[in-house]
Amino acid sequence: MKQAQPDQGLDITPVSVLKGVGPRNAERLAAIGVNTVQDVLFHLPYRYQDRTRIMPVDSLRAGDQAVVEGVVGSCDIHLGRRRALLVRISDGSGLLTLRFFHFSAAQKAGLAAGIRLRCFGEVRSGPATLEMIHPEYERIDGHEPMPVEECLTPVYPTTGGMHQLTWRGMTDKALVLLQQQPQRLPEWLPEQLRRLYRLPDLSAALRYLHRPPADAPQAQLLEGRHPAQRRLVFEELVAHQLSLGQLRQRRRLNAAAVLDRGNLLRHRLLDSLPFSLTGAQLRAVDEIAADLKRDRPMMRLLQGDVGSGKTVVAALAALQALEAHYQVALMAPTELLAEQHLRSFSAWLLPLGIDILWLTSRQRGKAREALLARLASGDAGLVMGTQALFQNDVEFGRLGLVIIDEQHSFGVHQRMALREKGGGNGKVPHQLSMTATPIPRTLAMTAYADLDLSVIDELPPGRLPVATVVLPASRRTDVVERVRAACALGRQAYWVCTLIEESEALECEAAEETAMQLGRMLPELRIGLVHGRLKASEKESVMQAFQQRKVDLLVATTVIEVGVDVPNASLMIIENPERLGLAQLHQLRGRVGRGAVESHCVLMYQNSLSANARQRLAVMRESNDGFFIAQKDLELRGAGEVLGTRQTGEMQFRIADLVRDSGLLNEVRQAAALLLQQYPERVAPLVKRWIGAREQYIDA
Repeated sequence: MKQAQPDQGLDITPVSVLKGVGPRNAERLAAIGVNTVQDVLFHLPYRYQDRTRIMPVDSLRAGDQAVVEGVVGSCDIHLGRRRALLVRISDGSGLLTLRFFHFSAAQKAGLAAGIRLRCFGEVRSGPATLEMIHPEYERIDGHEPMPVEECLTPVYPTTGGMHQLTWRGMTDKALVLLQQQPQRLPEWLPEQLRRLYRLPDLSAALRYLHRPPADAPQAQLLEGRHPAQRRLVFEELVAHQLSLGQLRQRRRLNAAAVLDRGNLLRHRLLDSLPFSLTGAQLRAVDEIAADLKRDRPMMRLLQGDVGSGKTVVAALAALQALEAHYQVALMAPTELLAEQHLRSFSAWLLPLGIDILWLTSRQRGKAREALLARLASGDAGLVMGTQALFQNDVEFGRLGLVIIDEQHSFGVHQRMALREKGGGNGKVPHQLSMTATPIPRTLAMTAYADLDLSVIDELPPGRLPVATVVLPASRRTDVVERVRAACALGRQAYWVCTLIEESEALECEAAEETAMQLGRMLPELRIGLVHGRLKASEKESVMQAFQQRKVDLLVATTVIEVGVDVPNASLMIIENPERLGLAQLHQLRGRVGRGAVESHCVLMYQNSLSANARQRLAVMRESNDGFFIAQKDLELRGAGEVLGTRQTGEMQFRIADLVRDSGLLNEVRQAAALLLQQYPERVAPLVKRWIGAREQYIDA
């Protein structure tokens, strides 16, 4: 082993100190985030092989992974469909064939009759006997028995050029370092806490997981539920909880404007609405109003199902800021969604005498200069747009509230850039984030522990559930006739073409081809087309035509996932729904069912579905409850997919899994609180161990 500083923590000891890790392997390891000896120790096996005992050949079954010993009886080249070297061995209880498709003359010569071999591989059924294809094997010389492995053999997640033997060699050396100098990997969870939650110490847990004893419960290890795994998961989740808690405390040190100048405008809007707010909406309104009256910036996430009425709650929050003579900026991820908000806010606020500005990156010349001047002076109260709102030349005079819709669609730097446009008076604006993707509460409380959470878990009265059917593509003609019948009754329909091979270009081509095919099959219908490659003005023109009932059938990509409100649309066809997650399917389905008539959604899948896809589509057929669907999406796809941008490249877990480990979350929150109260000096090193430089990802 190469020389390292004896008192240097393993968290800063480079992986290159381990013998056998040269520059090339160090580069490969860095590509998957393994830079230090601590990283090697935290890079855990994902499964294990049992090489601790030799199995009699007659006890083997297809699918087993086993160690066998036997004497070579024959070694012949077989010329079938594929040339292969067949080696038959016997241990006295039965015959086993070793099959090699890639072999050399020297290898064949080394497998002569009478030689004794020890082999490890997966057992498969063969034409004459059970077989192992390309097993690992070694020759046994002499009469002394060769020892078997004392521990289960780990199999590690890997990357190109890094073999399992290399991983085992690296972890062997890292474990030796840990055993010789355990103080170089400090135990940051105090003994009091480990006793309270029945957690083994860190070094013991790592040694067990890298080299489990022969009698270790493999099923429990594979499921990630062994106490040694629980120990590491617990520490990682505590570190994330502490990190978010620190972020929350840092934000409370910032100052914000107190938005409390009366409720006249809010009452006027509520009195003018043709509907009453639900109890859940009123609760959210009160929570947000209380936040805005404080001198610390609100950081609140408003989540609610499709059609639950988040937009009017946001409008009431905006009025509270405007009445206090502060500016409001509403940012949406697409122009379609931003324009939808513009229409809604205009209908509600223009009668109250409130001017609304519209800012896009396409605006040029003197008109743009005049608009920017109004924002910079503080004269303009409410502005809406997309990412154009945080461009460098956009300045606000008195920005008091930022509303971000579908916040997971924006990157960290985009959210931070808008928040930092607070007017340069030492205050930061209040921030309200909205999402129409319901997130299970246990997940939200952990993943968004830095935010306050308002949930609209109640739909407005009178909304009819969307009836959903699942049909194979072979029924396409029947589905087309269903569209014809719906439009003949004066209704409108969507036909959604989903992503093909992760290519927007191919998706758009598929939508164009589908629109032409449907035009030939339904010549009496007016068909519109919307996809991501159209200019914003073209998309807006088609959407306006659809909203004004000048288009009967809208063929679209998933660009229409959020924001388009057409009450007369009562039928949606989604092609290849198996390509999408449940949350996205639910979002798309939410485009229909907004009127007074019963609406339908047809999920038209390709002819062969995986078991997982079949299960997901069944959930869509059985439920319209976004929170139930979100929980199922979480179980079937994992937290990373459900949380979107915040997980991807940002809040990644090394060992924990928010679905599998959800039962630990209450204890994790308690442990984090105990550490903050009684062991504050341990908080920073614990956060650094698990999150390190990634901590700034959530400061937005």
